[in-house]
Amino acid sequence: MPNEKFRSSSFKDPITRDEVEFNDKGVTFRVRKLIGGTDNFVFYSDISGVEIDNGVFFSTVRVIPRARPEIVISNFTKSDARRIKELILNNVPSHRGDVFGNPPMGNSGNTPR
Repeated sequence: MPNEKFRSSSFKDPITRDEVEFNDKGVTFRVRKLIGGTDNFVFYSDISGVEIDNGVFFSTVRVIPRARPEIVISNFTKSDARRIKELILNNVPSHRGDVFGNPPMGNSGNTPR
């Protein structure tokens, strides 16, 4: 997986832009404040969910890690928020197929219609 990086919109908040950076093992969330901020690295295996709150122009992404408080990153474009969610869910082990190429458990593909 190539390393991808997303930054929140400078239109709504040009000084304290949040960032999301992906790598092979997990995601780094940088939440900026006027003075300081926080950097949180979360392994893909520790993520239990991702939610998007859509506003008129921008979206807020909520990442729910296991055994930690949720991480809220704000002011992303709607397309960036969807891409962030997609990249996270594609790398969370419960949403991936196994090493042999089989689909995720509970989604065998041969369910009756």
